[in-house]
Amino acid sequence: MSTTARNDLRNVAIVAHVDHGKTTLVDAMLRQTKAVGGHGDIEDRVMDSGDLEKEKGITILAKNTTVFYSGPAAGKHAGADTVTMNIIDTPGHADFGGEVERGLSMVDGVVLLVDASEGPLPQTRFVLRKALNASLPVILVVNKTDRPDARIDGVVSDTMDLLLGLASDVAEESPDLDLDAVLDVPVVYASGKAGRASTEQPADGGLPENEDLEPLFETILQHVPAPTYDDAEVLQAHVTNLDASPFLGRLALLRIFNGTLRKNQQVAWARKDGSVKTVKITELLATKGLERVPAESAGPGEIVAVAGIEDIMIGETLTDVENPKPLPNIVVDDPAISMTVGINTSPMAGRVKGAKVTARQVKDRLDAELVGNVSIRVLPTDRPDMWEVQGRGELALAILVEQMRREGFELTVGKPQVVTRQIDGVLHEPMENMTIDAPEEYMGAITQLMAARKGTMTTMTTMTNNGTGWIRMEFLVPARGLIGFRTKFLTETRGAGIASSYAAGFEPWKGQIEYRTSGSLVADRPGTATPFAMINLQERGTFFVEPQSEVYEGQVVGENSRNEDMEVNITKEKKLTNMRAASADSFEGLTPPTKLTLEESLEFANDDECVEVTPEAIRIRKVILNSSERMKQARKNKAAAAA
Repeated sequence: MSTTARNDLRNVAIVAHVDHGKTTLVDAMLRQTKAVGGHGDIEDRVMDSGDLEKEKGITILAKNTTVFYSGPAAGKHAGADTVTMNIIDTPGHADFGGEVERGLSMVDGVVLLVDASEGPLPQTRFVLRKALNASLPVILVVNKTDRPDARIDGVVSDTMDLLLGLASDVAEESPDLDLDAVLDVPVVYASGKAGRASTEQPADGGLPENEDLEPLFETILQHVPAPTYDDAEVLQAHVTNLDASPFLGRLALLRIFNGTLRKNQQVAWARKDGSVKTVKITELLATKGLERVPAESAGPGEIVAVAGIEDIMIGETLTDVENPKPLPNIVVDDPAISMTVGINTSPMAGRVKGAKVTARQVKDRLDAELVGNVSIRVLPTDRPDMWEVQGRGELALAILVEQMRREGFELTVGKPQVVTRQIDGVLHEPMENMTIDAPEEYMGAITQLMAARKGTMTTMTTMTNNGTGWIRMEFLVPARGLIGFRTKFLTETRGAGIASSYAAGFEPWKGQIEYRTSGSLVADRPGTATPFAMINLQERGTFFVEPQSEVYEGQVVGENSRNEDMEVNITKEKKLTNMRAASADSFEGLTPPTKLTLEESLEFANDDECVEVTPEAIRIRKVILNSSERMKQARKNKAAAAA
């Protein structure tokens, strides 16, 4: 087989832990190559285009952009006046690992971004392992060198140690892996915010000596191989992402591995079920900066979008009609967390005008999510109006529900559970490697919190260069132990702690975990919450509802300070008499209620509770609303457990 290289092209993914600056670095690359409208004036974090991405400050979907580099390194290392660089911005959170796997299937090399102070963190390990499994060359970029607490030498050393450890693990699974080539990693020092990079190490807290990103572009051209293709091979184009256009319908984003794709061409569509269908490419779009522009043809190595195939799915292949040769499907890790999603069954269902409330609408939306999200699964339950949704983590599932809420859906969402499996007849559960950075004074509280969730400490180091008195602790903990962990962790560390985790396989079931040491305050009747009742009840705990808001029987209206549920009459009115009261019925003595977000509500919900989600409100409620019915069910469960 004779292969030819496309020297005028590079496909590279930027991978990093959350908040290490990869999206900001892409902004700088777009500005300096004048990829957007011929000028450098673009908004910050332009690749985080979704509303939730902007609000949360994280990348959720893998996206691609194209820059055209024509600096001095183009002729030196590529032999071309201009080099087209397709850049894939991938998520840094392990919950969106499916997006990382899709992104890596499109590229020939990886830029690994590491914070100059925090160093490699759990998601750094996660994305780096994926890159090594795909045998992709790695470029290390130490970002934010101008941080006052930067420790550049230590970060480079830590990353190389991580790379060596991961390469050794991967080599056991893939004997053909060249360890020497993997460890020969070029290092670039950068400040994405300042748009500067250098191959010369600056002082800790200093900016790179170059005033632009030229050394980064040159390193990419030198160390990321050009795409290669076989002249004798038929067309092979792999679908790696999906999008939609109001004018063209569904768009399939694909990487062409061999052959040429043309507008109006007849191609074979090799589907996941093994069938092959002949279709026509009605529109071919190339990426220029952040925009898609019409193109007549595209060759090997290019990343393009095509229209005209309505039901195409991620992982499928466009190939030659006469001699179809499909590519392997994209393989992603199995889900670890599940929760039920169904129609809103509360007494307040259907109150929001124009809301989507039917089972058919919910099922159609979940089916549509399956089209573009390779990380989730949707399974039937014993109820026709409820489905089990499985995903990588609690955050990924909460993001899906939040998107549906903003689209006008009313839902009932169950408490997140772990996806278990039987191995040799023994029940196993998914485990997580958790890394925690926190001030040393919180070490006792953190270890106590992790121990209650069946976590065992594996290592602990003192981060002397990262601020006085900080420590880094690593734990092996069941994935279900992290459900509801974040809120308690931030409370225990006064918001100063940083925690992140990645999947660590399956281990035998670790036993029961107590998620909450507090109970719920449950409304015992429908009505309107009154200030009089809330003032008298506020010694019992913290409220989630405001005065004058409507409540229903079985709704969780607050958190009980004791470890038991308490039914309360939050609608009680003050009796009217002709006696003048010493204090007026007012809001002044009432503690403001706690407003829970969707993620916090899912974390708070107990096993017998669920979350009502509507476009206007998020409420926690009992699965069984009626008090006497709940008591009967509790007795049945107790008898079944005793038997």
